[in-house]
Parts: sequence; structure tokens; C-alpha cells
Amino acid sequence: MTTRPARNEAVVRVAAVGDIHLSPDCPGLLRPSFETLPLCADLLLLAGDLTRHGTVPEAEVVAGEVRGLDVPVVAVLGNHDYHSGREADITRVLTDAGVTVLEGEQVVLPVAGEKVGVAGVKGFCGGFAGRSAGEFGEREMKDFVRAARHAAEGLHRALAEVSANGCGVRIALTHFAPVPDTLAGEPVEIYPFLGSYLLAEAIDKAGADLAVHGHAHLGTEHGMTAGGIRVRNVAQPVIGKAFALYHLPLAARPPGAEPSAHRM
Repeated sequence: MTTRPARNEAVVRVAAVGDIHLSPDCPGLLRPSFETLPLCADLLLLAGDLTRHGTVPEAEVVAGEVRGLDVPVVAVLGNHDYHSGREADITRVLTDAGVTVLEGEQVVLPVAGEKVGVAGVKGFCGGFAGRSAGEFGEREMKDFVRAARHAAEGLHRALAEVSANGCGVRIALTHFAPVPDTLAGEPVEIYPFLGSYLLAEAIDKAGADLAVHGHAHLGTEHGMTAGGIRVRNVAQPVIGKAFALYHLPLAARPPGAEPSAHRM
């Protein structure tokens, strides 16, 4: 077991990465970097697209990268992880490796004597305010928009549960983007397929200290919701390393208290 160095207990150190797209030809690719996590981080967030084609052998490679790490690992799946229709099996493989996989759910982790809450959902697409799909017309269009709305509702419920637990830090973890800011660099024509404003509305309504997502490989790391909550695109092609690291102040918050808009 790695010995943790002395740390500033006034902050929680969040490591995060998405879109690692592992396959059976690259076992051990990230393990050396992940083994350094106890030296610098209190938890690892995986923001979806952990596999290339959503197969169980690919998921087993991902599991091998994170199994037995001396920090908790929390994940959501991405669209690639759903591609082969084996998302339940992928979740099982990751869970067996000690990963907490969220889909409209939340987990509370103890850090430095305080509680850190993570609410997670894959999310879906649909576009952003003023340029988004509407729940009108053909059944197929209604189903498309409802998928985005249901995902956002799940994220809101999970964040509300985190708030009710009085967590000192609250994090929203998604695969699809909640804001267009972090898509800058992607072709504007595909913005509607990279995220949904409904996710940002859920985050602002329930409150959070940080929102983390992936999916947009050509995007930008830094963004913000309309309510002032920091958003980070941690797709590996964007951050250019095994994981990004963010420090968030720990501040125990009673249930129902308003979130701070600037926590980083």
C-alpha cells in the first residue's frame, strides 16, 4: 500500500479523466499513473467512454487499470460503453473491481473527516438553450428528447440527495456536456449531439461545487454553468494526460444551504 504524504485537510483533491477508450490491446496503459493517485488525490472520477466498443473484454481491461487502487473510484458510462448493448455487464465488471458506477444515483465518500458527494448520470444529447431539440412531433423525436430529460431529472434527484446529506463538496459527474463552453474546438454543427442544457439546469437547480464530463475530444477544459458552477471537460484528448487534478475547499454544509459558485 502506498504511504500518503501529509496533505492539506481543508481541500478535497479530485482526479478525473474520461474517454480513455481502452481495449484488449492496451492492458496496463494507465496503471502506472493511476498507482500514483494516493500521493496526490482523494478520489478518481471516470467520465465515461471507458471502452472502445462497449464489450466485456474491454471492460475487463478497464477493471485491471483501477482494481485495488488506494483511492475510491467513481464512474459513469458513456455512449461507447453502450454501443454493444452490454452496459449491464460492463457495470458488473467494474463493480466487481471496486468501482462505484452511477446512473441517476449518488455516493457519499469520507474525505478528511468530511463528506464528499458525487452524483452521476451518463446524460444525453439534444443541444443547448435557443438551439435545442423539442419534445414535439414524431414519436422518435419525443423519445430522443425524453431520454435527455430523464437523464437530467436523474442527475437532479441524485444531487438533491447529496445536498440532503450535508456534504462539504458536491460533484456532478456526467459523460455528455452540460454547457457549450467546454465544446469550443468541436464543429458547431455537432454541438447538439455532444450535450444538453437540461443537465446544466439540473446542476444549477440542485447545486454543486464542480461538474465534470467527457465526450468532446476536441473541446476545451474550462467552462461554467449559467449559475456560476465550474464545469470541466476531462476527456483524455483534451487534458492530454492520465488524469486532471482539481482541489476543492472542504466546507461542511447543513442540509438546504446554498452552494458556493466558486469553489476552485
